[in-house]
Amino acid sequence: MQTYEFGLDTFGDVTVGPDGATLSHAQVLRNIVEEAVLADRLGLDFFGIGEHHRHEFAVSAPEVVLGTIAGRTERIHLGSAVTVLSSDDPVRVFQRFATLDGLSGGRAEVILGRGSFIESFPLFGYDLAQYQELFEEKLELFSALLEQEPVTWSGALRAPLTEQRVFPPVEHGRLKTWIGVGGSPESVVRAAHYGLPLVLAIIGGSPARFAPLADLYRKALAQFGKPEQPVAIHSPGFIADSDEEALDVLWPHYQVIIDRIGRERGWGAVTREHFEAEASAHGALFAGSSETVAQKIAAALRNVGAVRFDLKYSNGTLPHEAMMGSIERYGSEVVPRVRELLAAAEQTSETDAERLARADRADAAAEG
Repeated sequence: MQTYEFGLDTFGDVTVGPDGATLSHAQVLRNIVEEAVLADRLGLDFFGIGEHHRHEFAVSAPEVVLGTIAGRTERIHLGSAVTVLSSDDPVRVFQRFATLDGLSGGRAEVILGRGSFIESFPLFGYDLAQYQELFEEKLELFSALLEQEPVTWSGALRAPLTEQRVFPPVEHGRLKTWIGVGGSPESVVRAAHYGLPLVLAIIGGSPARFAPLADLYRKALAQFGKPEQPVAIHSPGFIADSDEEALDVLWPHYQVIIDRIGRERGWGAVTREHFEAEASAHGALFAGSSETVAQKIAAALRNVGAVRFDLKYSNGTLPHEAMMGSIERYGSEVVPRVRELLAAAEQTSETDAERLARADRADAAAEG
């Protein structure tokens, strides 16, 4: 029987309060901690926080928030979603998450990526013209650090290391590290090259179209002689008592953030029609009733061959109270239903295999 995990992600979107007024960044940070505490109480497997450096998002230092959460929770794994490695130092990233791992009793994870926003590059003095080279070189160094042996390394964009030990070490085993990708075959193959687990950020279109990327990843792992690794899905969503309620509550907050980003990137204004298409069975927005979302998650996991689903539960200015209700439904209703659906699908598959085996034995007996 396949084991599945279910998590939550947030970018720390700056939200509005019950009166419609925009909350302070500080209040949003405090609310995130409460959201994570609820996720832990519900028995969810992972809580991830994204890194951003712009006014729409409150979290620029995820590890600090995760450290606070570690002191308020007991079992849930805690990580980034994602850490923008290109504009950070691999040694410092490793040290921060190794520290989190120690404080949390081995519950830290890091998801490394290039990020979809570029504000961190000028902020920290990195050249956007080296966008690709920065990530490739820093991922190479980070991969070496994961071995927790003295590191000798040199590259073109950072000072070399010679027999350098990095502290603190991870207490048990090695730091759980994923690579987050948005749909590039080259990024998928790069993750396989380093033998690191893969997170597919499915934020538009049908999740089924990512199945070839997951297949490419698994083939690349085999070609590189790496052991099998898990594949996870990260997608946005919101859960309410009915499909209609979920869409009506989410739409104005979703519209705010998509249009704001769209103006920067030259997109047209998002329409309600597009929004509802993304929330349909063939879109990447997991919004609706508990049953609707559960059916959609189960289908996505089966189509992609993924073993973890992380719901990005924060969406633009969606209020904290609405997110808490969505988290409650996700943990208490959606996840148990998804497990039930997946178990039934596995049982059906096993029954089909047994039926074929019996037919083969009957044919062999007839021929004998």
